[in-house]
Amino acid sequence: MTNINVKRPILTGMVSVAALMLVSCGDQGSNTETSMDNSLEGIHERVVTLDSHVDIHEDMTFDPIYDPGSNDIQQVDITKMEEGGLDSAHFIVYVAQTKRTPEGYALAKEKALRKFSAIHRMTEHYPDRIGFANTPDEFDAIVASGRKVAMIGIENGYVIGKDISLVEDYYNRGARYMTLAHNGHNDICDSASPLPALEDAQEEHGGVSEFGYTVIDEMNRVGMMVDISHVSVKCMMQATEHSKAPVIASHSSVYALAGHRRNLTDEQLKAVAATDGVVQIVGLGSFVKHQPARGEAISALGNEAAAGSPEYEAGMAAIEAEYPEGVLKDFIDHIVYAVDLIGVDHVGIVSDFDGGGGLPGWNSAAETMNVTKALIGRGYNEEEIGKIWSGNMIATWRRVDEAAAKLN
Repeated sequence: MTNINVKRPILTGMVSVAALMLVSCGDQGSNTETSMDNSLEGIHERVVTLDSHVDIHEDMTFDPIYDPGSNDIQQVDITKMEEGGLDSAHFIVYVAQTKRTPEGYALAKEKALRKFSAIHRMTEHYPDRIGFANTPDEFDAIVASGRKVAMIGIENGYVIGKDISLVEDYYNRGARYMTLAHNGHNDICDSASPLPALEDAQEEHGGVSEFGYTVIDEMNRVGMMVDISHVSVKCMMQATEHSKAPVIASHSSVYALAGHRRNLTDEQLKAVAATDGVVQIVGLGSFVKHQPARGEAISALGNEAAAGSPEYEAGMAAIEAEYPEGVLKDFIDHIVYAVDLIGVDHVGIVSDFDGGGGLPGWNSAAETMNVTKALIGRGYNEEEIGKIWSGNMIATWRRVDEAAAKLN
């Protein structure tokens, strides 16, 4: 089946800011089949947009407050996707790290299954507006139908506990990538953010555990993308080297521009690209503009004043003035840096909405067009924008499927 990277034929020449003006298709003598709307709206309409990490509330589709078919309190719902032109998203099965006990594993699985169910219920309740894609070809077909596309990613391999059979089980439920760890070490590997509350040492496994290597092998076998966001540097490098399929970073940014422990160094960025994988640059304020002093000031303020009080609001205003959050320009700087370093075929876009993501200019799915506008402003052409928005992630997914077919 032909791979549909964009909703209509793409432009291949460079698009300047001046191209935001509408090109008239109604002049006498023009060929309406070849004329192209080069406005921002025209380009954004043709390019397929994909957000690779959107967190959900566990009550999505179970509680009317979190109805994804309405304009609800979440940063992403179907209505906001329609308003902003966000075509597709990986909705996330996330379970926080807790104690690694039989009870902890059982509860993690229970919470994971509830989120799997919530995502599928969304597509079942609104089948005329959004469809679920199990394969890249299904993704293309749903896009071509004019509907939004839902996919599933797992954040934190803790949800499999020590039961490796759950990798295939979750794959069969629709999971197409899994972040090996989250905040806190698990049985698969070390986290970039050990949790003192769980008595985590700086590292536990020295990267990937022996069990973790078998998990990666099983993910490769079934065709589940290995996600190296959130993990320690050692885990990331070991997992990337070991994987027999391309790996992804589902939501990370560039360490050289913002020295946050969750961001990737140049060496790590190059390592992902060397697997023929993709790095999804995340629009999260503290990741694109790292300011430890800001966090310390907010923490100190919280100890001094109650949230919502006049004193707290005044204190936050002062902090914002002294340490302004990262904005859309900073986010685009990370994309440009990564493209220059590892090439336009290995960089993508992600928000981490409803999981801490968002920044002025792109704070909900309804503002998605602002990202396209900013990319045009940096001189990217429509083909490149199409790759960054979705083409690279879908191409990586296809390569992972191909690797799985060979392994089987």
